[in-house]
Amino acid sequence: MAEPVPSAPRAPADPAAADDAAPVPARLILYDGVCGLCSRSVRWLIKRDRDRALRYAPLQGDTATRLRARHPEIPTTLESVVLIVDGKVYLRSKAFLYAARYLTRPWRWAYHLRWLPGFLLDLGYRLIARLRYRIWGKHDSCELPAPDERALFLP
Repeated sequence: MAEPVPSAPRAPADPAAADDAAPVPARLILYDGVCGLCSRSVRWLIKRDRDRALRYAPLQGDTATRLRARHPEIPTTLESVVLIVDGKVYLRSKAFLYAARYLTRPWRWAYHLRWLPGFLLDLGYRLIARLRYRIWGKHDSCELPAPDERALFLP
C-alpha cells in the first residue's frame, strides 16, 4: 500500500482570512477615505502627532475589512471615525478624545475630556457627519499621502 502524499498547503478561500493574523498597529485610526473633512482631519492629526504614534487606514480598505472580523463594533457604514488602541475600539467623538493623548500640547489636553458622556458629544458629531459631504465635499478616491507620510497609512 502506498503512503499518502502530503498535499501542498492551500490558500484560504477568503483572502481576508489570510491576513487575519497580520499584526495591527497599536494605535490605528479608521476614517472615510473619500470624505474631504476626514482627509483634512487626518492631515491635521499627522501634523500634531510628532512622535508618529498613530497609523491610519480608510474604512473602505482591506485593513478595515479584516479588522471587522475581530471587532464587530466597527461599523460597515462610513459615518464614524474609529480609533483602535491596543485592541480596544473607540467610535465617533470618543475616538478623537482618546487620540488626543498622542498629540502635542495644547491638543493633548482634550484627552482629559474623555470622561464626558459620549452620547452628548456624539450629538454634535452626528450632525457634522450628516453634513460633511455637502460642506467639505467628497473625493473620487482616497487621497494619496505625501511621500514622507506613506509609512503611516495602511491599505
